[in-house]
Amino acid sequence: MTSNLPSADFQSWLGRSMTTEDEITAFPINALAAVLDREPAGAHVGITVPPLWHWLYFLPLHRPGDIRHDGHARGGDFMPPIPLPRRMWAGSKFIWNQDNPLRVGDKARRISRIDAITPKTGKTGELVFVKVVHEYHNEEGLCFTNEHNSAFRGAAKPGETSSTPVAADTIADWRRELTPDALLLFRYSALAFNSHRIHYDYPYATQQEKYPTLLVQGPLIATLLMDLLHRNAPHARILSLDFKAVRPTFMGRPVQLRGQSDGSAVRLWASDDEGQLTMSANVVLAA
Repeated sequence: MTSNLPSADFQSWLGRSMTTEDEITAFPINALAAVLDREPAGAHVGITVPPLWHWLYFLPLHRPGDIRHDGHARGGDFMPPIPLPRRMWAGSKFIWNQDNPLRVGDKARRISRIDAITPKTGKTGELVFVKVVHEYHNEEGLCFTNEHNSAFRGAAKPGETSSTPVAADTIADWRRELTPDALLLFRYSALAFNSHRIHYDYPYATQQEKYPTLLVQGPLIATLLMDLLHRNAPHARILSLDFKAVRPTFMGRPVQLRGQSDGSAVRLWASDDEGQLTMSANVVLAA
C-alpha cells in the first residue's frame, strides 16, 4: 500500500553519498570477545576482523544537539529527515571479498550511498524503508559490501502488536540458549556508541514506545548468530550472508539460537521464549 508521506521530498536524497575513515584497532575486537563470553581474542595487527564485528568501527559521532528524542541522529546531513519518530534495523546483506579481508591495523574507508527510500502504509500506520549501501575499503581495495535496511515508523499506539508470529523451526544441527540481560545490552551499545533509548532507557521503552521491556539490539542478535556459526564451524570462510529481523527480542527472556548446515550453505535463526521466529539468516560458504 502506498504512503501518504510526501515521497517527492525523499527522491532528492537518492544517490547521496558520504565517506568515513577509521583505523581498525585491536581493542574493540578484544572487548567484544569478552562481551560474547568467548576466549580472549588476542587481537593484534594483521588478524582478520570477524564477520559483523565491523559494526564496532566507523561509529557516528553526533553531538547531543544532533540527537532525536529516541537517541538516533536527527538526519538532514546524510540520512533524510524522515518525519516518523521510531527507527528500527530491518536487516542487512553482505558480500565479502575473500582475497582482501579487513584486518586489524588497516587504515580503512567506508563509502555510503542512499540507494532507495520507500514510503509505505502498513497495518500499524506510515512506514518508510531506507536502504543504504556501504562499501568498506582498505589500502588494497574493496573488502566487502553491505546493504543496510532501516525502517522508520509512526508513534506507538496502545495495544499495538508486532508482525504476525511465525513459529521457528525446532530441528537444527547447532543450538545455543541465552538470556540477554542489561549488562549485555549496555556493553554492546557502549562498544557501538549506540544511543538508541529502547536498549537502555526502561521508562522510555515501556511508556513511549509501548514495549514490555528493553529491546535487544538487532545487530547484537545477528552477531550472536554468526558467533554460533563460529563456535561450530570455526574455520568456515564466509562469502555472503543475508539477515532479516522478523520480531523484537526482549531483555530478560530466553533466546534460542539455531543453525542448520548443508556444507556449502548455513541457515541461522533466532526465536523467543514463545518459540516465535525473531531473526533469520542465510550464509554462503566458500568451498
